[in-house]
Amino acid sequence: MNIVTKTSIREYPLLSRGKVRDIYEIDPQTLLIVTTDRMSAFDVIMNEPIPYKGVVLNQITLYWMDACKDLVRNHLLATDVRDFPAALAPHAGDLEGRAVIVRKAKPLPIECIVRGYLTGSGFKDYKATGSVCGYKIPAGLIDSDKLETPLFTPSTKADLGAHDENITLADAKSRIGEGLLKKIQELSLAIYSRGRDLAAERGIIIADTKFEFGLDGKDILLIDEVMTPDSSRFWPADKYVPGQSQPSFDKQYLRDWLSGTGWDKTPPPPTLPAEVIAETQKKYLEAFELLTGSPLQLP
Repeated sequence: MNIVTKTSIREYPLLSRGKVRDIYEIDPQTLLIVTTDRMSAFDVIMNEPIPYKGVVLNQITLYWMDACKDLVRNHLLATDVRDFPAALAPHAGDLEGRAVIVRKAKPLPIECIVRGYLTGSGFKDYKATGSVCGYKIPAGLIDSDKLETPLFTPSTKADLGAHDENITLADAKSRIGEGLLKKIQELSLAIYSRGRDLAAERGIIIADTKFEFGLDGKDILLIDEVMTPDSSRFWPADKYVPGQSQPSFDKQYLRDWLSGTGWDKTPPPPTLPAEVIAETQKKYLEAFELLTGSPLQLP
């Protein structure tokens, strides 16, 4: 198992290289997705990787996809490098623990955000308008307050380097249709509720998260990553105090450090000191161990 910043697999065509994932086409129906150790914050890729972060993200996604398989189909076909096509054998060290073979689906053009707590852009929206993404919620709430009912708040899917934007349900309906929107709203809230309850048993609050879905014919598939430290806010329940920024097991630590440097959140990013890299990695590994009940086995 290697630290991986960028893959170079010439046996198959590279379809995309995103902020974190490299995607290859195995055949017209099948993809290889590799979750690298690249680190992004504020939609900018850092110069330094977070060692084995990609393994953490991939393994947490596999954990949740298994835990929610009775709620929704997912795109997984193979998760062990020993079950991958023989042509990938020379790359086993780069793929171990961090790569999956998946069924190709047509991604929906929106991201499905579920907010269980009032924080981040939702809290900013609330302070300015008294609402969160069009939902009117009670007055007098403070930063990090738990919402009475989790909110489904879709957003756009921005290109690499651009920012996602929150959109209304009406806007989402115009993009994918009322029937499909209703289905993915129900699925998003059901998956979040399952994850929230399981994580709570482990001492973790999942404050908010985002899901992505794709279509395989008419079937809806859960794709991409699921309730990871990159796609969610994970808070330690024993340190939760409303009215302030919460300690976390996610990339919020890195965001806070970057914000404190005075960086303007445009490329190039500042150099990450060794202690910031180590602390960020520690938070990802803690999240995995708390969620799954066992430490991640690293070289």
